[in-house]
Amino acid sequence: MIKEARNFAAEAHKGQKRKNSNTDYIVHPERVAESLLKAGFSTEVVCAGYLHDVVEDTSYTLKDIEKEFGGEVKALVDAHTENKSKSWQERKSHTIQSVREGSLELKALIVADKLDNLQSLNQDLEINGDKVWSNFNAGYTHQKWFYQSVAEVMGVGLKEKDVPAFFNTYRKLVKQTFD
Repeated sequence: MIKEARNFAAEAHKGQKRKNSNTDYIVHPERVAESLLKAGFSTEVVCAGYLHDVVEDTSYTLKDIEKEFGGEVKALVDAHTENKSKSWQERKSHTIQSVREGSLELKALIVADKLDNLQSLNQDLEINGDKVWSNFNAGYTHQKWFYQSVAEVMGVGLKEKDVPAFFNTYRKLVKQTFD
C-alpha cells in the first residue's frame, strides 16, 4: 500500500514545484513519509505522509483517498488538511490545536511535514538570505510564532518514551532558525 500511496501522490502532484524552487513537489511528501517510516509508524501513517497535501493542493478529494487507502489514512489526511477558505492565522491556529490535541500519529504526521518545510526553508535562507521571508503569505514574525507554537505543544499528552526522535530534530531546527 505504501508504494501505491507514493505513486498516487506522484500522479496527483505531477507538474507541481516546491515554493522558491524548481524541485518537483513529490520530493516533499517522499521526505515526510520517509521520516515516518524510519520512526516506525504504521503503513497507514506512512501513506498519509505521502498523501498529506493531495486534497489541499490538487483536484483529488477525501473520498478519493478513502476509496484507495481506507478510512484511517483518510482521517489522518483530513485532520492535516488546511481549509484554504480561512485566513492564514486561523489555519495555523487550527494546526497548532491539532498537534496539541491529536493522537501520536497525527502529531507525527504534522511534525514530519513541518520539519521538512523547515529544512527546505533553512536551505533557502542559506542561498537567498532573509529575502526568502517575502515569499510567504506571512513573514518572519508569524512563521516564528507558528513553528515555535508547534514545538511547544507537540509533546503534550505523550510519554517521553513515545516521542519520535525527529521531534527533537524539529525542536533544534526551530531554535536554530528563529533564535
